Amino acid sequence: MTTTSPLPGLLRALKLPGFVDHYEPLALRAEKEGWSFGQYLRALAEIEAEERRQRRIQRAYKASELPVDKTLATLKLEKLPVKVRRVLPALCDGSFVDRAENVLAFGLPGRGKSHVICAIGHELIQRGYRVLFTPTYPLVQRLLVARRDLLLERELKRLDRFDAVILDDLGYVQQDRTEMEVLFTFLAERYERKSVLITSNLVFSKWGQIFKDPMTTAAAIDRVVHHCSLLELDGESYRAAEAAERL
Repeated sequence: MTTTSPLPGLLRALKLPGFVDHYEPLALRAEKEGWSFGQYLRALAEIEAEERRQRRIQRAYKASELPVDKTLATLKLEKLPVKVRRVLPALCDGSFVDRAENVLAFGLPGRGKSHVICAIGHELIQRGYRVLFTPTYPLVQRLLVARRDLLLERELKRLDRFDAVILDDLGYVQQDRTEMEVLFTFLAERYERKSVLITSNLVFSKWGQIFKDPMTTAAAIDRVVHHCSLLELDGESYRAAEAAERL
């Protein structure tokens, strides 16, 4: 003799939590409004799909380590250079990630480089992309430890799960040769496959300070710039202006 499992149990077994939460109230609405069975089922499926999308986004946010306050909503667009404002919507739609292109934001400290790039990162997550934010120095140290333990290839594969990696403050840390080598390996590994978003206070002519060797410097720049959008943030320091306003 067989018994029929209650519907909520079946739906949970099928991993349909949206159905579990909404099938009864939606059935009442469907009956009241005269929906067909197909309309009712489609409405349930749309709820399930949207709730799954929201859960994916929340997981992606948690994994991204993006600063929660550096979003498009908190970005003072009127203070950005006109050229940056013009290209920002196109970057936020994520098509450059599909093409495995990069984004570089240059400027002196306090010009909003990190905020602009992080805002793009938040928008990418909303569109279903996986993003990782990391200051450059901790990432380099992470790769150094992996290389020391003969696990560099595995670590690079872990990073490869992210569609876009944000390297913040490239140039503040003066790399020694081993640090330079793992950083170059990371950039070369993602070349024409995955996107990198970089902020730096050093223009390309100063990247020799990072990579030390002229040939490695040229090769790194070539890989980063080949498919790339350049954002130049100049003008007055945001932080200096805000400090002056508080006086």
